[in-house]
Amino acid sequence: MSRGKFSLRRQLLVWLLIPQFILWIAGAMLCYHVATHYATRVVDDSLQQTGRAIARQVREVDGELTLGAPNLHAPLIAPQPEEKHYYSVIALPGELIAGNRHLSPIASPPTRFEETVYYGNASSTDGALRVASLYFPLPGDGGRPGRWLLVQVAKGMDSYNRLSHEILVATALPLGLLILVMSICVHWGIVRGLKPLTGLKSLMERRDPQDLAPLELADAPEEVHALTHALNHMLSTTNESIGRQRRFIADAAHQLRTPLAGLKSQTELAMRETTPEGLRERLNMVHASATRSIHLVNQLLTLARSEPANQTGMPQVRVDLAKLIRELTAEAVPRALAAGMDLGCDSPLQEAPINGNSALLRELFVNLVENAIKYIPRGGNITVRLNRTDGQYVVEVEDDGPGIPDEQKPRVFERFYRVNQNDGNGCGLGMAIVKEIAERHHGTVGLLDAQPHGLIVRVELPVGEEEAKAEDA
Repeated sequence: MSRGKFSLRRQLLVWLLIPQFILWIAGAMLCYHVATHYATRVVDDSLQQTGRAIARQVREVDGELTLGAPNLHAPLIAPQPEEKHYYSVIALPGELIAGNRHLSPIASPPTRFEETVYYGNASSTDGALRVASLYFPLPGDGGRPGRWLLVQVAKGMDSYNRLSHEILVATALPLGLLILVMSICVHWGIVRGLKPLTGLKSLMERRDPQDLAPLELADAPEEVHALTHALNHMLSTTNESIGRQRRFIADAAHQLRTPLAGLKSQTELAMRETTPEGLRERLNMVHASATRSIHLVNQLLTLARSEPANQTGMPQVRVDLAKLIRELTAEAVPRALAAGMDLGCDSPLQEAPINGNSALLRELFVNLVENAIKYIPRGGNITVRLNRTDGQYVVEVEDDGPGIPDEQKPRVFERFYRVNQNDGNGCGLGMAIVKEIAERHHGTVGLLDAQPHGLIVRVELPVGEEEAKAEDA
């Protein structure tokens, strides 16, 4: 099931702008809360000062408490004429001196009178009110406190709500402009930051499909350079694989041309023969040529299967290398005896488990034993050894033949290279196949001189992770 397409630019915008929007809302609410808190303090301080100013105007005349010029206190309570305002002056326990009788106290009288101010909200027929209640002492005889006054001053919440709204607008509007500017900057930064990816996309679209040269981006951030490096590595690997396939096809065509041409010539000569003896001789030549061609084709197929590009689908199983070596040596003994050679196996290991492709591993060691049987003189000795050292399985195929000169050892692993160019029995692919299979199993292969003469082909294959852990435990 294919996944839906998504835009990296859109995801970056979402993940950057949503937190900014949330922070903008939180900042606006915090600023509004702080501003309204201080606005409430300003209103409360204003009501308190007004209440104290009214309380100081209370006078006792002929034994009665009066408030001088009550109408002059309206501007103190509500500087704006349209604002609703209320006040009341009460001589405790309950004598109304001046003001609105329906303005109820917002707090019960204290048990011990002292100059105290109470703030609260109240409601009236005209709406919500903000009320300040002050308990204020009147001077008595001898300077002692006399009666206590309760002065209440109230203002309508319209001005308070209007102030809160103005604070909200004054707070949210700059923050909104700020978030808009920040969003534009973020979008510009994302577009500019993703510009190298756009350039890489354009570069890949303009490139010819056959062009596998490395990509070059001069001005690009580190992450894009890492992506470019990965693409260049992939292009290099692809280029090497294509080059290897082209060389393989060219070499195979060249190597197949000679035996097929010889086979055609032998069949033409056989068609001209008139005697049974001559025809039999020509048919034997045709058979030998066909056998060499089949061997060459099989070697080419094995080499193709061992190529790196074909390893993805090659199954790997648990293979007992010790058992495989013993079986292959036993199978090759009849051919060695027919060639007049002594073939033996030396393996102190009863088991040698390894993860690999059993068919390719079998082909690897078959090639080593067959090469030894094919290229050393009659009467020679061949020994196959298996040991384990330093986390590696070491397989050695030793013979006492003429060996290989040091200057030719590196070239032995080249495709279609033969040490003895006049020998028509081989096709020069055996050691190339050995090297490819060993490398596909993360191993190595090397050539050593045997004493007093001869050759040792040494193959090292890594022990599986499970076996290494078991050994460490």
